[in-house]
Amino acid sequence: MSKIINGKECAQILNTNLKNSIKQLKVKRKPKLIIIQIGNNLASNKYIKNKLKACDEVGIIGELKKFDENIDKNSLKLEIEKINKNLSIDGLIVQLPLPSHIDEKEITNFISPSKDVDGFNALTLGNIMLNNSKIYPATPLGILKLLEWKDIDLSGKNVVIIGRSNIVGKPLTNMLINKSATVTTCNTKTKNLKDICKKADILISAAGRANLVTKKFVNKNMTVIDVGANFVNGKYCGDVKFNEVSKIVKYITPVPGGVGPMTIACLLQNTFTLYKIKETNLK
Repeated sequence: MSKIINGKECAQILNTNLKNSIKQLKVKRKPKLIIIQIGNNLASNKYIKNKLKACDEVGIIGELKKFDENIDKNSLKLEIEKINKNLSIDGLIVQLPLPSHIDEKEITNFISPSKDVDGFNALTLGNIMLNNSKIYPATPLGILKLLEWKDIDLSGKNVVIIGRSNIVGKPLTNMLINKSATVTTCNTKTKNLKDICKKADILISAAGRANLVTKKFVNKNMTVIDVGANFVNGKYCGDVKFNEVSKIVKYITPVPGGVGPMTIACLLQNTFTLYKIKETNLK
């Protein structure tokens, strides 16, 4: 049986360290994060509740601004612009998905890079590629921190990623390259996917397809990171057939309790990083 990489445990360590850092701040102002929600998506409600709870636990001021799903793009941009200019706010999240009449890329790029805790702004992503960024998208950052926590060296390792999204696959590819890993980025249409995956030292699945990764994809020395978030018959699960794969590989993350808690922990860390940058610049 493989060793479970417990994301809840790692996230708790990160959050405890962050809480202590915030307690030791010499300035009176605490870090502040604003979350904008459009409409009433049930999954978003759950994610936002967890983010706000985590903010409260570490000492970050978390605030939700909720707008009707019929809000027009220009009105939303006006609200974002107010937050962009407000020096007492350190981070801004526009919760995705957005209603179909609002362009997600346009909105994420309208968020100031100085408040972009999600790390989705084009400038942020460009700096990641150039290895010149202070902020990283939270899920890829959480993955790297999990590997670091388990002392899994990336230098020279063969890493295969299934998934090419702007949120996980693409930024993670560049972040791993900057760690001297050899990275192959695949997708569900990749030919001979099983054969490519089976040769990996580290396999990261962010495809969003339940039970995609089976025992035929893995080897006994492999670390498997499951980023999948799927619902099958009302049950939350990842991309990896856990009961099957966990009997073979060296390390594996569960779903839930793996990458998910790390994403929120890294969002909080990004908020604190932007807070410190701002306070330093104001001195």
